[in-house]
Amino acid sequence: MSEPKNAPDAEALKPNNFLRAIIERDLEQGYGAERRFGSGPGDAPHHAAGPLDPARVRTRFPPEPNGYLHIGHAKSICLNFGLARDYGGECHLRFDDTNPEKEEQEYVDAIKEMVAWLGWSWQAPASHGERSNLYYASNYFDFMYRAAEYLVEQGLAYVDEQTPEEMRANRGDFGTPGTNSPFRDRTPAENLARLREMRDGVHPDGAMVLRAKIDMASPNINMRDPALYRIRRATHHNTGDKWCIYPMYTFAHPIEDALERITHSICTLEFEDQRPFYDWLLEHLAQGGLLARPLPHQYEFGRLNLSYVVTSKRKLRQLVEEGHVSGWDDPRMPTLVGMRRRGYTPESIRNMVESTGVTKQNAWIDYSVLDGCLRADLEGKAARAMAVIDPVKLKLTNFAEIFGSLEHREPCSAPVHPHLPELGQRAFSLGPELWIEREDFMEVPSKGYHRLYPGNKARLKAGYVVECTGCEKNEAGEITAVLATLVPDTKSGTPGADAVKVKGVITWVAVHEAVQAELRLYDRLFTEAQPDAGGRDFLEVINPGSKRVVTGYLEPSLAAAVADTKVQFERHGYFVADRVDHRADTPVFNKITGLRDGWGK
Repeated sequence: MSEPKNAPDAEALKPNNFLRAIIERDLEQGYGAERRFGSGPGDAPHHAAGPLDPARVRTRFPPEPNGYLHIGHAKSICLNFGLARDYGGECHLRFDDTNPEKEEQEYVDAIKEMVAWLGWSWQAPASHGERSNLYYASNYFDFMYRAAEYLVEQGLAYVDEQTPEEMRANRGDFGTPGTNSPFRDRTPAENLARLREMRDGVHPDGAMVLRAKIDMASPNINMRDPALYRIRRATHHNTGDKWCIYPMYTFAHPIEDALERITHSICTLEFEDQRPFYDWLLEHLAQGGLLARPLPHQYEFGRLNLSYVVTSKRKLRQLVEEGHVSGWDDPRMPTLVGMRRRGYTPESIRNMVESTGVTKQNAWIDYSVLDGCLRADLEGKAARAMAVIDPVKLKLTNFAEIFGSLEHREPCSAPVHPHLPELGQRAFSLGPELWIEREDFMEVPSKGYHRLYPGNKARLKAGYVVECTGCEKNEAGEITAVLATLVPDTKSGTPGADAVKVKGVITWVAVHEAVQAELRLYDRLFTEAQPDAGGRDFLEVINPGSKRVVTGYLEPSLAAAVADTKVQFERHGYFVADRVDHRADTPVFNKITGLRDGWGK
């Protein structure tokens, strides 16, 4: 896959938030002014030999390649890449691939594609050397193991042979201090020998772990001798079978940041309690000369929670594997691949992230905020077209009388976009039979109904005024066609067209040139704003109407539409030609969103 060449406008308005305040304070105080960068990740000697870092700040987006990115990740992506852009820095795309059993190349490729789709590039600017900042934690395994041996040699880590159940019991809880492992007081030499046995595959999976030696009585449970390495015989997507021990995430992540010279390590609030260990580890490795100063610092922000979705990877996988959705890219899924297929634009997602701000508290954002950003983006760019979703025929019984023949085709036109005249006109024609919406006819009209009913007139949009004369029904009493007569000299855009005043305007598509299409009418996947609140089984609140498939008719301007074409179906909302299933001979359009929020009060 080629890397993205264009990032969002660097001159975009910079909203104030606490992270920007921190960065601006650091830059004003000269933080990292003497920082060196050795043209790629490395240890202290590597960076010491490099030039001054051309990047004023370095951030990173560090996904684990064990699933597809979702809307919550979009906030971290935009935040990290945006801060680097705005402060003359660089943002790294780094795969935290330390768990070989759950990681696959499929996810690596999908993540790269989605970051690029959102409009961001991990390529350093030309002024910084045109370096690719695409990195893999697994490329640092050699250093991580070296760091582990250093900690053991310094008496800061030990090999624990307790069972997982014993370690869990001895860890204590928030009200009870932990109990020291019986293996905690081994000598560094004994621990080093055991660690090397772990590395060399002498012991079975789960037989022992390497733990940091900190404080089993710490009020922060994360500091009670956290695990650093475990034995795990599994083939890694990047390193193959080179290793049978793998670092724990909490050990690997700070090291990755330091090797890459990250200045501001930005993560979500659930990692706040991990920050003391983050600092403890890096400080000891820097004291030993393994890592270069200044060291990165971790900052936490409130994650994005969007109503009417779940973002737990486990729950998203359950939706896929149990067949509640058609796949990771199902347009109802909150995955970025699903949202892209649904028709959401990168601009709308970035604007939503920007508008919701950055705080130190987790917050729920109503789904309507995202849809509002989408409508604001599509309103100015999506072409218009008429479409009939619930069709019934309208027969113009005096068509031949007006035009001299049933074969006549009366040309009509309308703007491609009402506010962009430079896009020109779209052409279609009127025939003796049209498709209209079933709701545009009532035998007995309700109060305030201004469309077609016997004796009433309405305008065919961009066409003529017609007067309803009745309807046809089948033996079951169902309406099969609406009957009307065309009112002469009322064609839109011609002199005297407004001589006949009507209150109702209806959309239509001529039968003779209609493009038949499969229309997938999507709605929110869940009926409750917080589907899994209070431990509820989220599957119990799946919206049974989240997907309806109907056959509709589109105006001929859409006959040549290609996949991913976004258009406003007048009256109905915004639709997109499906990225996967749409073909010229079998059109498929997905409903993105309505013209207004249908879930409001």
